[in-house]
Amino acid sequence: MKQTKLSPFIYFLSVALIILLNSISTLARQGTPLPGAERPELYLKQLEGKKIGIVANQTSILTQSDNKHVVDFLLEKGVQVKKVFVPEHGFRGQADAGEKVDNSVDSKTGLPIISLYGNNKKPKPEQIQELDILIFDLQDVGARFFTYISTMHYLMEAAAENGKKVIIFDRPNPNGNYIAGPVRQKGYESFVGMHPIPVVHGLTVGELAQMINGEKWLKGGLTVDLKVIPVGNWDHQKPYNLPVKPSPNLPNDLSVKLYPSTCFFEGTIVSLGRGTQFPFQVYGYPDPKFGDFTFTPVSIDGMSKTPPLQDKKCYGVDLRKELLTHEFTLKYLLDAYQKSGKGQAFFNNFFNTLAGTDQLKKMIMEGKTEAEITASWEADLNKYRVLRKQYLIYN
Repeated sequence: MKQTKLSPFIYFLSVALIILLNSISTLARQGTPLPGAERPELYLKQLEGKKIGIVANQTSILTQSDNKHVVDFLLEKGVQVKKVFVPEHGFRGQADAGEKVDNSVDSKTGLPIISLYGNNKKPKPEQIQELDILIFDLQDVGARFFTYISTMHYLMEAAAENGKKVIIFDRPNPNGNYIAGPVRQKGYESFVGMHPIPVVHGLTVGELAQMINGEKWLKGGLTVDLKVIPVGNWDHQKPYNLPVKPSPNLPNDLSVKLYPSTCFFEGTIVSLGRGTQFPFQVYGYPDPKFGDFTFTPVSIDGMSKTPPLQDKKCYGVDLRKELLTHEFTLKYLLDAYQKSGKGQAFFNNFFNTLAGTDQLKKMIMEGKTEAEITASWEADLNKYRVLRKQYLIYN
């Protein structure tokens, strides 16, 4: 059979095209954000011969290695991982918000799993006594009341008290391109507001850890031996799509973007969609005056077993269909408050804790506009901007 020879021009063009495609592929990989866990060249040497405890959950994966869990990866590399500590929602991320998470054993690795939620938010001395280094590798969403950063605080505090080193495997902040909301005021400290930072704080967990250490926010003004493994190929203006949902009720990127705004409904009579497949992306109440969109919260195993307003038809607003900037706003909260006509009864006892201040609730009840309310916390935000700048890793 006679073979057809390629002309020199076609051959050259084919080779050039292959080189171009390979270059594009390489550039694409180089431009992909690399969480700290995916940069082993920066930390494996530090772990040699050390006994390791790690705070991890379903978000602790290496996307460049077929979503391998960080615990499995470290064990494969010969790292002596001795214990796994887990935050709210558990190791596999299937526990409801506030649900008790028990200690257990990981069926795959045989490692003991210790819950850092409920009555044991802070590792006990005996739980970390044998360890040399504590690693923190959780995907945060950039809102003050998302409790993974509170777990990090207690881990750092326990390490400082017991002479242990902490290494943060940093990850991008999907809401890290701006700051907004009231700064938590003194007297409103809680597990959903441990630090005097705004609702949208604009920091990665690594940057916040440096701030906690630098500002001596740990108990007794202690500081911890801290190392941050930075994210590669990322800065605060670069969008980041989460490869794994960070908690059962933040199922997609839209829910993560809306979370700082719609989470305030946890402190009201209004449903934010728990008990549906679109939590934090809608809001409503069993009264037609709240809106034309309807939904009925039901028990969903692995998401919301007992959602607010369960089995009641709610009327409200579907934020998935609105043209949004997806940055923090009080628009939805003010809209629902005005439609309710309930005044004080609109809020529950959790609202001021979420807000980190009693002033937001007061101003809403006084009929202040969003512009008037946001102007009231601008001075605090300006002070925070100066503070934040000192601890930024990704300028």
